[in-house]
This record gives sequence, structure tokens and C-alpha cells, in this order.
Amino acid sequence: MHASKGLEPDSHKRLSTILEEEIPEHLRSDIVVVSGPSHAEETIVRDLTLITAASKDLQTAQYVQELFSNHYFRLYTNTDVIGVETAGALKNIIAVGAGALHGLGFGDNAKAAIIARGLAEITRLGVALGASPLTYSGLSGVGDLIVTGTSIHSRNWRAGDALGRGESLADIEANMGMVIEGISTTRAAYELAQELGVYMPITQAIYQVIYHGTNIKDAIYDIMNNEFKAENEWS
Repeated sequence: MHASKGLEPDSHKRLSTILEEEIPEHLRSDIVVVSGPSHAEETIVRDLTLITAASKDLQTAQYVQELFSNHYFRLYTNTDVIGVETAGALKNIIAVGAGALHGLGFGDNAKAAIIARGLAEITRLGVALGASPLTYSGLSGVGDLIVTGTSIHSRNWRAGDALGRGESLADIEANMGMVIEGISTTRAAYELAQELGVYMPITQAIYQVIYHGTNIKDAIYDIMNNEFKAENEWS
């Protein structure tokens, strides 16, 4: 079982894929990923928390569900490991962007917009990788995206907030003293999107800001002046 929310930077592999390469074949169906809106600061004091346990084998997911569920911590099952893992990784990118909007002084309208449109592009990439679109409307998808994209507990949100206030990435990483998953995941997601031809304008903008020094306000301007599209357009 793992609770990691990221992609391997160079290979772009999900952790379950890496684990499958390292363990005997007969154990691979027993891999379980747990993911969802679960800040440790709240879970540790027994605040209500609901997450997802995903495994290719439903019985394995159900075993974990029964093992860990109690009166304040509840698990739901899912067999879409690709969807649950990609949702957990990619939401960190959008959280960086949401934090940056806050740091720049934008209001709730803008923050809601980046979460909604961020979820759309997360779903597009996930489906291109083999996930079910339904997974992204669940706890590991929109649930985790909301909490990571709005909470001061989120290191990715805090990193974005600092970027929006003009701090350098080097200073942010030094001051936080923790891994900011959204930084490395941005590059992996950007490269995957380029490889698969998936439209991810928010991810692309954040990539340009982090890795090429593009001014955040210029990146926002570019997004707001993209060609017009229907809300449910897939590309």
C-alpha cells in the first residue's frame, strides 16, 4: 500500500507501475493506493476524513477499506488505479496555480475558476493515460483538488502563494524545507501532455513560470486570451 502523490520526474511513471517492476508478479494485484483530501494536521486530531482505496483487485481494496475505516476515517473503494494516482499527483500543479492567484491578490472567482478548469485538464490527461473520467469527480479527484487548492495546510498552495508574492523558487524551497511535489510534477505532466497531445493550458503556464521564468501575470494574460472554446470541449 502507498499514499504517494506524484510522478517519477524522468520516466513519468506512477508509483504503482514502479512497484510492479520491483515485486513478484503474483503480488502485483495486491498493490493498493490510498488517496484523497486528507491533511495530516486534521486526520491526526480525528477530524472527519474520507478517502479512496484503489486496487486492480476489488477484494484487496475492500480489505484495506475494512481495515482502516472507523467513526472518523472512512474509505471508499475504486479499481481505477490510474485515475486515483494521476488525480493525486496532478492536483498539486493546480494547487500551485491557485496559491499564486491568492498571492497576486485575486479573489474567490479566480480561485474557483482555476480549480474547475484545472480539473478539466487533469481529467483529459488521465483519460489519455487510461483512467476513467468518473474517478475525477470523486474524493481522489475533485475532493483532493479542493482541499489542496484552497488550504493553508497545503505546501503546494503555500509555494504558489509565495510565487505570486514575488519570491524566487529557490528561496521558497529553502524556506519550506520540504518537498513541493507540484514543482517536479509540473514538468512530468507538461512533458506527458506534449507527448500525448493533451491540451493543458494551466499546466503549461505554470511550467513556463517555474522552468523558464515567465512572468506570472503574463502567463495569466496568455490563458485569458486563448482561443474561445466550449466548456466541455475535450481538446
